[in-house]
Amino acid sequence: MTVLPPPQELEPGPAAPPPEAGPLAARGPVQRRSPLPDVLRGVALAGILIVNMQDFAGFREWTQTGPDRVAQVITDTLANGRFISIFAMLFGWGAAGLIARQGPWTFLRRHAVLLAVGAAHYVLVWHGDIISLYALLGVLVLLTARLEAPALVGLAAVLGSWWLGLTLLAGLDVLGEAAGRFSGLPELLPSYAGNVSLRATEFGPLLIGSAVYNGPWLLALFCLGAAAQRTGLLLHPQEHRPLLRRLAVGGLSVGLPLGALLAYLNTRPEYAAGLLAIPVRMGGGLASALGYVGVLGLLAAAGRLGAWRHFAASGRLAMSNYLTQSVVMTSVFYPYAGAQWGRWGALGALALALAFGLLQLPVSAWWLRRTGTGPMEWLVRAVVYGRISTRPIREDPK
Repeated sequence: MTVLPPPQELEPGPAAPPPEAGPLAARGPVQRRSPLPDVLRGVALAGILIVNMQDFAGFREWTQTGPDRVAQVITDTLANGRFISIFAMLFGWGAAGLIARQGPWTFLRRHAVLLAVGAAHYVLVWHGDIISLYALLGVLVLLTARLEAPALVGLAAVLGSWWLGLTLLAGLDVLGEAAGRFSGLPELLPSYAGNVSLRATEFGPLLIGSAVYNGPWLLALFCLGAAAQRTGLLLHPQEHRPLLRRLAVGGLSVGLPLGALLAYLNTRPEYAAGLLAIPVRMGGGLASALGYVGVLGLLAAAGRLGAWRHFAASGRLAMSNYLTQSVVMTSVFYPYAGAQWGRWGALGALALALAFGLLQLPVSAWWLRRTGTGPMEWLVRAVVYGRISTRPIREDPK
């Protein structure tokens, strides 16, 4: 959670609520689900870890050289801003479905629980928490409950264009200045207790500041997700092949060149380059995210997800996996745990992220076979619904 640019990679919130359903859906957690949303969520979770490794490991993008620079360019071109956009849209998709299925009071109870989980994560583990920000801003999705898909897309376009325009102007205003680059890295104290105390003091003001700064952009992504919920895009991709093709071709055609531009800007030490990287990162990230959704959606529509299905288990345990990533990586890198912070470059961090992200796939599948849900998912549902079913959730065969 950040206020000053450039913002940290926005971490995934918890697994989105169960898929959208019609008014006849039963109360409580859904027991059937389509594989595509969970695959997308699992892929996004792994990609976000790759980007967040800069923060965990404490390296600066523009100082990378040799193989580390190659790894940073790959990360910026293919991952930076991409997977968090997918996750934010999925959050909006799930929120819209929960409102339609359960009504506003269950929705508000769930967001209150998420806010508490996010606050604990921020204070006790990592300053980059995004669960609390999603919980706070996500409440505004209630205001869109009666909007149809075209209106939601239009609202997203207005909010997104406004935010991108303001951030672009901020970068252009300082072009030519010789000021040093803003690192965006956290202030770390040598003891765990000191960091907890610092984060507890700053949590409230930074949450509000981040909501003001990032709010329009995140709300735009939530609206796009809500539009997907209205149309059934993720539950029935076979009915939306033309749209998915347009997303795949158009999104990647725009997103990949902007990713290359982001990689260039992140090799520059100037403060202006850091500011200009923000709209390039988020605008290009959204374009590529839509492209990735299009590609995976077409595979799902054709029944050819193949190995991508392995990401579904991780996606179903997204909140538990996300929090585990934070605990493990801060334990490895932060000074009070291993004194590795600032000693790794982009290549080592990328390799570690890939290894750990892939490890979470079989572990998640193993856990689901035995329990049917993740520990944090169980806790949130138990508090929200007042009861919990441990039966495994079946995939929708459609």
